[in-house]
Amino acid sequence: MSTPMNNLDLHHLGVAELATKLAEGSVSSVEVTQHFLARIAQHVDLGAFLATNPEVSLAQARAADARLAAGERTPLLGVPLAHKDVFVTRDFPTTAGSKMLEDYRSPFDATMVSRLGVAPGGAGMVTLGKLNCDEFAMGSGNENSAYQPVQNPWDLSRVPGGSSGGSAAAVAARLVPAATGTDTGGSIRQPASLTGITGIKPTYGRCSRYGMVAFASSLDQAGPMARSALDCALLLSAMAGPDPDRDSTSLDMPEANYATELLATSPDSTKDKPLKGLRIGLPTQFFGAGCAPDVLAAVRGALAEFEKLGATLVDVSLPLTELSIPVYYVIAPAEASSNLSRFDGVRYGHRAAHYTDLTDMYKKSRSEGFGDEATRRIMIGTYVLSHGYYDAYYLKAQKIRRLIAQDFQTAFTQCDVIAGPVSPTVAWKIGEKSADPVASYLADIYTLSSSLAGLPGMSVPAGFGAGGMPVGLQLIGNYFKEAQLLGAAHQFQLATDWHQKAPETAA
Repeated sequence: MSTPMNNLDLHHLGVAELATKLAEGSVSSVEVTQHFLARIAQHVDLGAFLATNPEVSLAQARAADARLAAGERTPLLGVPLAHKDVFVTRDFPTTAGSKMLEDYRSPFDATMVSRLGVAPGGAGMVTLGKLNCDEFAMGSGNENSAYQPVQNPWDLSRVPGGSSGGSAAAVAARLVPAATGTDTGGSIRQPASLTGITGIKPTYGRCSRYGMVAFASSLDQAGPMARSALDCALLLSAMAGPDPDRDSTSLDMPEANYATELLATSPDSTKDKPLKGLRIGLPTQFFGAGCAPDVLAAVRGALAEFEKLGATLVDVSLPLTELSIPVYYVIAPAEASSNLSRFDGVRYGHRAAHYTDLTDMYKKSRSEGFGDEATRRIMIGTYVLSHGYYDAYYLKAQKIRRLIAQDFQTAFTQCDVIAGPVSPTVAWKIGEKSADPVASYLADIYTLSSSLAGLPGMSVPAGFGAGGMPVGLQLIGNYFKEAQLLGAAHQFQLATDWHQKAPETAA
């Protein structure tokens, strides 16, 4: 048995490192869980967590320790994580960041929760709690949470990005080694970029949506957020896979061990060009005047490192990129309008205390339960789906969506991976864009098109910009090329240490 480690250092370890310590017996899952629960309590002002339940978490940790003691060795057994609060959980409340679901308790776990958890058949991870998010995952800065905005650990006056801002902030501040997130239009990649962590959105349908509180059903996709590509690969291996009995949009693709594939491509001492032959496409639309100079400088520096590793940079074009925002903000609100109609105060969710009749109850319950951004998107979605406007807006947006997807396929004839910035700027100040929702929408200009196409994409820490704030490099792959993205990111992270940088709040 290895020498016991100093438990004060536990939060400095990533998923893979913690898994190794647990497997060799130098620390127990209970000790790890206690350590992280204490850190969460110390950093409650960050606003990353909406709910914890130490009794449940420690019970799960004891179950994981029992499996370890019995000789079980699986890649994630006993490692803690936390879930974005759009995944329903039996043992924790699920609010989706909204007053509408303030008191909701689910009778079942989401597929992502059960696949990662300690229940039979799960990966054995310990759930530490539920993470803050924009209401119903609608936002780019995590300022739309009904409870409190999340602070960026690198600068507490700035946003962490959204809607998975709680997940990103918790990982960046070392409150948890990994977290789940959801990406509808960039909500894993953008907050990962703004907080200096790694996050991947898989191909649409690669991870089950069962038990995920729906925003836009043809876009929503679960994915992991952690410090490194290796950690994300370990998590995605457990998360991905078909769920035919519960999610009709899940793909009939075999489960994959992304971590094994990733490690199999690690360079040896004689191979200094591990990415030789990889063609990285640079869309001209991603490198124009709309991107801040400090962000472009960091991205260009990261791309130069990829060239040192043997990759070739080629220019490509995605001409319909500028249409991705209007297309997304027709399709996503339309689907949100349909999905959120279930929150009517009758079956579950907030119900007004005083009303005169059924119609009055509907109106008051929804007005009181939904915040401004959710209301705005419901109204937009209802409008574009209404009689006389469906063909002019929704149907036309769907046609352009198909053309956007075709642009990517044309680009992939010239390259293997597409790269560029994740966000046009570093994290902005809390409240800076609150008065102008469109300014916030524009923060997703580089992530929306790949979401509309259903392609996998990830954010990799690539340096720092103005104010010492993190900048992420976006990598986009063709359908089902998650292993290729993770492998390229892993090689980059073996050669750099941007992903190991931590804010002072992580000390």
